[in-house]
Parts: sequence; C-alpha cells; structure tokens
Amino acid sequence: MSIVPVRGKRTRIASRPLLLALCCAAAFPATAEQVMTVTAPDRDPGRLITSTQTPRQPVPASDGADLLKTIPGFSVVRSGGSNGDPVLRGMFGSRLNILTDGASVQGGCGSRMDTPTAYITPKSYDTLTVIKGPQTVTHGPMAPAGTLLFERQPELFSEPGIKGSVDLLQGANGRSDQNVNAAFGNASGYVRLDGNRSVSDDYRDGNGQVVPSLWRKWNGGVTVGMTPDDDTLVEVSASAGDGKARYAGRMMDGSRFARRSATVKLEKYNLSDTLSKISLESYYNDTDHIMDNYSLREPVGPKRSTEVGGVTWGSRLSGVWEDETTQLTAGTDVMRKSHRKKSGGEWRDDAVFTQFGAFGELRQAVSDDSTAIVGARLDSIKADDKRAQSQGSRSSVLPGAFARYEFLLPDAPVMIYSGIGYTERFPDYWELFSGKAGKESFSTLKSEKTLQWDSGLQFKGDEVNAWASVYVGRIADYILFDYSRVPSQASNINATVMGGETGASWQFAPHWTLESTLNYAWGENRSDGTPLPQMPPLEGRLGINYEQDSWSTGLMWRGVAPQHRVAKQQGNVVGQDFGPSAGFGVLAWNADYAVTNNLMLSAGIDNLLNKAYSEHLNLAGASEFGYASRQQIAEPGRTWWLEMNYHF
Repeated sequence: MSIVPVRGKRTRIASRPLLLALCCAAAFPATAEQVMTVTAPDRDPGRLITSTQTPRQPVPASDGADLLKTIPGFSVVRSGGSNGDPVLRGMFGSRLNILTDGASVQGGCGSRMDTPTAYITPKSYDTLTVIKGPQTVTHGPMAPAGTLLFERQPELFSEPGIKGSVDLLQGANGRSDQNVNAAFGNASGYVRLDGNRSVSDDYRDGNGQVVPSLWRKWNGGVTVGMTPDDDTLVEVSASAGDGKARYAGRMMDGSRFARRSATVKLEKYNLSDTLSKISLESYYNDTDHIMDNYSLREPVGPKRSTEVGGVTWGSRLSGVWEDETTQLTAGTDVMRKSHRKKSGGEWRDDAVFTQFGAFGELRQAVSDDSTAIVGARLDSIKADDKRAQSQGSRSSVLPGAFARYEFLLPDAPVMIYSGIGYTERFPDYWELFSGKAGKESFSTLKSEKTLQWDSGLQFKGDEVNAWASVYVGRIADYILFDYSRVPSQASNINATVMGGETGASWQFAPHWTLESTLNYAWGENRSDGTPLPQMPPLEGRLGINYEQDSWSTGLMWRGVAPQHRVAKQQGNVVGQDFGPSAGFGVLAWNADYAVTNNLMLSAGIDNLLNKAYSEHLNLAGASEFGYASRQQIAEPGRTWWLEMNYHF
C-alpha cells in the first residue's frame, strides 16, 4: 500500500481520511447510532471521522459533550441539561486533548462548570475526528485518553457562488435551536458565516419531577479565506459566544459563558518535489465565566458571585515531506494559558502555563498491504503560581512517542492494526490550583506517565461491516482526588486500565439494517488494590433501521449494566463515586424524510417508554433544589424533537 500524497491542486486540500468519510456517508444510509460515522481503514484505522451536521439520536447536541456521548467509548459526567464533562474510556479532563480548528480552549471554573466542550457548538463545525489513545504527536502534547478535533473545511469555489445550510429544531421542555452556515466566494477566496442559538427549559425526569437544567446559548463567527493560486490558502477567522445554564448538581449556576476567539492560518502546497505542504497557524481564545447563586435560582443565604476566565494563545508550524512510500510530518508548537479571577473590577492571573514542543511523525509503506507509523515529541512545560500567598514555579521536559503497524489482509476486506504509545502528562490547572486538590498539590503532584497498547480490526463486507478495538494501559503517578479527606486532596497512585469497543452493522434484508455497539472500561488502583473510580459501566446499543426511497425510520435500544466496581468518595475534580449504580435500558425512535434533494425533515422520541433512571457518572443534586445527600441527578423522561435541515 503506497502513501497517498497530499500534493496537488487546491481542491485536494482535504486529506484522504476525510474524503473517504464523505464518500462512505453518501454510500450508506443514516443510522440512529452513528450517523455518517466511519473510519478510514486503509489510511489511519485509529481515526474515526463523523459529521457534526447530520441529525442523530438522542436529541441533537447542544454542545460538544452531547455530541461525543453518541460515540462508543464516550461518557459524560452529568450535572443537568447541558455542559457536562466528556469522558473517554474512563479518562477525564486534560487526559483528553480537545481542539477546535487547531486551537485549545480553556474554561475558568475551578470545578469545571464551563468545560472546554461547553464553548463548542457542534454545528458550527463540519467534522469531528476522534483519535483514541496516545497515537498521534502532531496536535500538541500527547493525551493518554485521546485527541478530539472539531474542524471546519475550506470553502472552495471554482466559480462565483453561495452555499450553506439552515437548521431548525423544536423539542420538548422548551428546546429550540436555530443554526445557519453560509459561504460565498469565487476562485480567489470566500467568506463563511456561522450562527447558532440554542435554548431549553428545565426538563422532567421519568417520574415527572422537574430537574433544574435550563440553558440559553448563542455563538457566531466569520471566516475569510483567500486562495490566490491553486497552492495557497490564507484564512482569518473570528468568533464569539455567550450563554447561561442552571445546574441541578451545583450550588451555583453559570450566568455567563462568554468566549472570543481568533485564528490565522497559512497553508502552502507543492513547494518542491518532496516538500508537499507547509502550514502555519496561530490562535487566541478568551473566556469569561460568571457563576452565582441568584441569577437562575432563588438564593439560599447571602448572594454569592465569582468571575473567572482564561486566555489562551498558541501557534503551530509544520511541514510535510513525502514521496510514493514515505510521509514525514514535523514541526513545532507553542502555547500559553493563563487562568484569571476578577477582583475589584480588575482581572488578576493566578496561574500561567507555557508549553513549547517539537514533533515528528513518519508514515512508511512497508509493502502493498502494510504500513508502519512512528512518532515522537518533546515538550517543555512550565507552570507559574501567581497567587499572592504562594508564588512559585515548576517545570518539566516531557517525552511522548508511539509506534503502530497496520496490515490489510490480502484478498480479504480486513484491516488489522496494533500500536503502543507512551506519554507523560503535566498536571493541569484543576489538579494544581483548585481548592479540591489541596494546598500542597502544586509542589507535590507528579506528572502522569502512561504506557498503553491499542489494537483492533475492521471488516467491510457486502452485507456486514464490523470493527473492534481493545486497549491495555499502565499509568504511573495517576492523579486521584480523595474526597474522604477534609479538605479533599489530590495525590499520585499507580493504576491499570483496560477495555474496548466493538460494533457491527448487518443488512439482513432489502431496506433493513441491524446495528450494534458495545463498550467497556475497567480500571484498578494498583497502589491500594481497589477499583479506579469514575469508570463507566458496560454499555451496549442495538438499532434496527428501515430505509426506502426518500424516508427512513429506526428504533434504538441503549442498555447499561449496573456498576459495582466503585471507590467511594474518590474521583476527579468534578465527580466522585457515591456507590454502586443500577443498570437501565431506554428505547428511542427516529425518522427522516427527504422532501427534496435539499430539504430533510427529522423527528425522534428519546426515552420512548419514559424510563426513570440516572447515569453512573453523575453529580449529586443540590440540597436547595430538594435533593437528598448524594442523590444523583435523574435523566430526562420522554422527550420529542423535530428538526428541519435545508441545504442550498
């Protein structure tokens, strides 16, 4: 198998995995489980690409975490209706590297009320790419759980024109979304406009009880691209957003989620016979978050308010050298993140992180049927404590590397891959500075060291498609929060994680398709011989879909097993294990109807049987809303939604 070069005219800017994803999406019908979610096995089998634009079950996402929970292997630490914290394979926080068009976004809340995904509106992007495990070095410091890329694709016009989409959603509990994406331009450039508004009221659970969960959000952005010739792309973008959200599981609500972002990108192609691409991008993100106990609820006791935020800027320079069998991507990246608090009307930094890294990733075709990929990077990271009572700094030089082998079985539609990766993760703001981490965490916490093996296979037949992935990892100096200590405290332990995901689809009759997925994560605290906390239970999904001509319909059953492997009062900066949780099963229905080639109507009912249930990864409800101590937040009851999507 030869390496597919990126050389060529501007129309080949999209990489082959993306092209394969879009082609496969056109060839296969939409499903309830993973609409337009495909892998690219002959290029990068550890990479999953999904559209952020297509209707999906459950009710279309209000933020990045809502979108991620539809993908096998992901869970969400729930705190109400929106702005949950995503978890992949039981790994949370900065163990996930989340980028939007190459840029990092940082929230400000010490308890992660404003998670990075809270600032992401999925339909403002075109695709989501998921790279599981430490299996890439080209997108900043290697994350042990995985890397998530929310991306917009360049809008290329061969002649003057306009294109875009309008998406409208109405649903139960006052849910109402409006989303507009439009682009116009010609062969010399383009302008893209994105706008989104999403609102929802409190929902009712399966027992009819109101769960505080409303939100109000908006986002908008503009991108200007210049394409002076077939081998040049210059792009400048700016965006902003704001919102508010009520939380059943917190003592305060979020009354501001303001964000401002700017990005500049330059890409140059075909500089020589071997230097096929140079890319330079720089970005700036500014978040401003207010939490209080009176804007969205009746205050209990005195009114309280805190304003925090973060400023992140960074740059990345990379080049791609290649021939018919070899591709080398190498470059450097730099990032500065400051966390700040407002006091007396003025912003004051309390923490500053700086990072500088260099990386190289080589893809070598070993034969017509096999490819070897190796990568390595080195990062210098420094944290400065700007708090008045404890100023100081700490720094580390952290390595990361991986190697993967991909093999396509001769005369068989089966791809097998196996890889091993090692990464060291610097403790993040919430582990070094939050009150829950403890006063000594800045000086005592060590960097996490993860060695993980990832392997899997993919089968693609005429009627049956199947895939499976497994992993085993050993983590030295895993950072664990212990809530049995007062105040709570973060410390280092040794841990083992393992698990996997699998899925299949079977077109068992004309128009009929059966689909299923199964995922499981297991973790052990090797230092204490106890389970690792905050691990999601075994989960499976089974869907049956019928498609004919211009319409389709389907049922999806989601079953979650009880979780008995818990570590009470241990967890992360957001959640902890309260004890064992019960299993549950919920049924959902959906339907699509293509009125014309440009107009699609979709409808669905989530939790069709109005099941009363709670997720294992969850927060305890706030007492001022009437929740008992450690009573977990219930999920929505029966929820209907209608969506219209028009492309032009």
